[in-house]
Amino acid sequence: MRHVLGLLTVLLLTTLVLAPLGCAQGDQIIPNENLASEGIPSIPISLAAGVERYSNYRGANMASWNPEGREMLISTRFADVPEIHLVKMPGGDRSQLTFYPDPVTTAQFNPKRASFFVFSKDVGGGEFYQFYRYDINSGDVTLLTDGKSRNVGMVWAQSGERIAYGSTRRDGNDVDIWVIDPSDPKSDHMLSKLEGGGWQPLDWAPDGRQLLVLNEVSAEESYLWLMDANSGEKTLLTAKPEAKVSYVGGRFGKDGKGIYTTTDKDSEFHRLVYIDLSTKQHTYLSSSIPWDVDEFDLSDNGKMIALISNEDGFGVMHLLETTTNRERSVPKLPEGIISGVTWNKNNRDLGFNLTSAHSSSDVYSLDVETGKVERWTFSETGGLNTAKLPEPELIHWKSWDSRMISGFLYRPPTRFTGKRPVIVNIHGGPEGQFRPGFLGRNNYWLDELGIAMIFPNVRGSTGYGKTFLSLDNGFLREGSYEDIGALLDWIQQQPDLDSNRVMITGGSYGGFMTLAVATTYNDRICCSVDVVGPSNLVTFLEHTSGYRQDLRRVEYGDERDPKMHAFLERIAPYNKAKNITKPLFVIAGKNDPRVPASESEQMVQIVRQNGAPVWWLLGKNEGHGFHKKQNVDYQFYATVVFVKEYLLK
Repeated sequence: MRHVLGLLTVLLLTTLVLAPLGCAQGDQIIPNENLASEGIPSIPISLAAGVERYSNYRGANMASWNPEGREMLISTRFADVPEIHLVKMPGGDRSQLTFYPDPVTTAQFNPKRASFFVFSKDVGGGEFYQFYRYDINSGDVTLLTDGKSRNVGMVWAQSGERIAYGSTRRDGNDVDIWVIDPSDPKSDHMLSKLEGGGWQPLDWAPDGRQLLVLNEVSAEESYLWLMDANSGEKTLLTAKPEAKVSYVGGRFGKDGKGIYTTTDKDSEFHRLVYIDLSTKQHTYLSSSIPWDVDEFDLSDNGKMIALISNEDGFGVMHLLETTTNRERSVPKLPEGIISGVTWNKNNRDLGFNLTSAHSSSDVYSLDVETGKVERWTFSETGGLNTAKLPEPELIHWKSWDSRMISGFLYRPPTRFTGKRPVIVNIHGGPEGQFRPGFLGRNNYWLDELGIAMIFPNVRGSTGYGKTFLSLDNGFLREGSYEDIGALLDWIQQQPDLDSNRVMITGGSYGGFMTLAVATTYNDRICCSVDVVGPSNLVTFLEHTSGYRQDLRRVEYGDERDPKMHAFLERIAPYNKAKNITKPLFVIAGKNDPRVPASESEQMVQIVRQNGAPVWWLLGKNEGHGFHKKQNVDYQFYATVVFVKEYLLK
């Protein structure tokens, strides 16, 4: 799946699942024992009544088909965090199977039998994921990994006897390939010792003798390798050309003679391609689609491929016959984002997730023989009439170098008259993209407070070609700041938007952009909200988790190089903090392995020296973004108070 991390960042930081009420004491909402806060005023409990229906919703995502029947595992939240549930039919009951204080979103049945599945879970947002076996009949759970390292990229052999995965177990930094028989935890062993944090297994050959392995150097450069499943010896499948080429995902064909993957080789966009293993010849299968192919799945019999293209942010499903490359018709689906496309073993049921402006994520299936679409989950939306929520409007503006930048504008209902205040919400990544799904709690700003929202996709965003993706790398970083400056100019020209009342916000790299805009365009905004964002890319690169450092250096620049070090220090929001005189709200997770909480703490301390109002919220049991219900509740209520105080007054 292409750009999943960037998409997940957007979803987690802009549409978090909330409960009706946080921790209350008397007539005030107070932070629970897992939160540390400074500068945040008392929050009246009456606030909850106004936001409850916007925050009390849930979504569902497909995890795995039952290999022996027409039922599936899904991930959804009924209590504190998402957990794994079993659904036996379209619209059927969601039977909860896992019960933990931390989210469980990934699970896969054994591909041959439904007696058990393997799921992944971390603790406290630290992202040190462990694999567990869940036995269906007994409900027993068995730890399969070491309980300490980061373990990712679980891939089943077609025989159902082995799983390959990536692990940092050896040194905490490099990702090696490991293999285990989940029925026998003692069989766990390292198959191949590797260097770097960008390795992951993609698929097993049909005969189980080889693995297809990806080595990601950056979002713009990656390579496919074939690895002997017994010796661990690897052979480069995709040559290293002069120009950088990216490969994403991969599946062996049914006969094992070739593989399917997506690549931007000889193209601006990722195309679906078949690579013959004997000749290395690339045969492009989706050249008629002038957009990125975000993800695909091959049917069990190898006769059909389902793929999802990212067309100006919207997801479009396509079905291709592998023998003729003929495209089959697909029923019209609601306009939104499609993800998680997965074939059932019966070769006719295709499962997928769908979210739109009017619906949180739910799970559907398509019968490719009859064209029948069935909805498996009906996620609650807290009583909110989602049919009345605004549709996204695709907008474009000209930036400093005459390049057109795009984004999505959500206008509040027409009952709000006069020029409307604006929230500009910048996505994370930076190799990410805002896509028009369900806004969740953000609908409160639109529907209750009459605030317009703009989600820009500045240079460096995915989905617009590899040239656009590279335009913010290294010494080009400031060009993306100026894209927001040009957006502020565009807002000023709109008769229904109030350029004197603009708030900037974003999470992860969007948090860094928030701080960069706050220090560059302080006089043009009212306030800003930074969620788990770096404040200095030098200190960020020095302290982010070891397995991430090299991947991030390719994007941001290597801080160990003197010239790059000087440049990154010059553009660091931390070193320009004196420019911030407008209110700032900073949110961080103590266990964040991506952006250490120290990045937020140092920004809070230095901006306070300016005398500007600074609010600070730290999740002691959170990682990269808040996930736990009570913490998210309080974060949202505090943000509402902040917006009312500094954007609307």
